[in-house]
Amino acid sequence: MPDEQPGAPRLDPAVAARLRRNADGLVPAIAQQYDTGEVLMLAWMDDEALRRTLATGRGTYWSRSRQSYWVKGETSGHTQRVHSVALDCDGDTLLLRVDQQGPACHTGDRTCFDAGDLPLAAQ
Repeated sequence: MPDEQPGAPRLDPAVAARLRRNADGLVPAIAQQYDTGEVLMLAWMDDEALRRTLATGRGTYWSRSRQSYWVKGETSGHTQRVHSVALDCDGDTLLLRVDQQGPACHTGDRTCFDAGDLPLAAQ
């Protein structure tokens, strides 16, 4: 992953110390609609993506396929205004509570989790 932007402030050291990153230096980030609790999407963040998100209030992620940062809605117009960011108890997952404008999924659906429930063997 590229280094952070020159001259940009670093991620708060206390936050960085709590993050438990995978082997690629990434942490999964779940985006949830702040007022309804609807789970919208899962993406990946490194320290710089998290720093940018906290600094700008816009959901900023690391694209594993493109190997670059992306701001949700930058090209589609379907933006995310971040209301809060929380780190789970293990420090290995982020929860972003956002105000999603338009679809969250690249397919044009409101949420990336609307393909239907998988069947459970035992109910």
